Amino acid sequence: MPSKYSPRGSSSAPVPNDIRPAPDLDDIDRILLDHLSRDARIPNNALAAAAGIAPSTCLGRVRSLVSRGVIRGFHADIDPAALGRDLQAMIAVRVQASARMQLGALANQFVALDEVLDVYFIAGADDYLIHVATRSSEALRNFVLEHLSAHPAVASTETILIFEHVRPRWGTVL
Repeated sequence: MPSKYSPRGSSSAPVPNDIRPAPDLDDIDRILLDHLSRDARIPNNALAAAAGIAPSTCLGRVRSLVSRGVIRGFHADIDPAALGRDLQAMIAVRVQASARMQLGALANQFVALDEVLDVYFIAGADDYLIHVATRSSEALRNFVLEHLSAHPAVASTETILIFEHVRPRWGTVL
């Protein structure tokens, strides 16, 4: 199930002012989330055993976490270099003041681009951080020039190269 901020598969625009209260999570939910955050492919019976509940209860709990938006999706973490995209960067994008009402549409335009891995709507001087992966520095330059700098809604960009990307392996879900 894609989240509303998911780069692929979401048709709804991000709603920056959409603030939901944190869902109530009990100890069993936290155990399930802890195990799923480390291995989303864990079999249901093993997940149930880890939480000390019946497999049918476990399945219902996980479905509830998905429907409540706690679990935003399941995905494969694919190394962009394996696809020939060895160069990764974060690009800070500042939007023209006149384009502030188009933030959701702009985000949808960004996520539709093949090079884009993630789009973050952020607070501060910039409006977005865009995580991209390209095959070369020339391809990155072309991406910025053709898709960002040339866009009428974009006021400025700043590109930060990523040397290494390390994902945390959470031991405990907060």
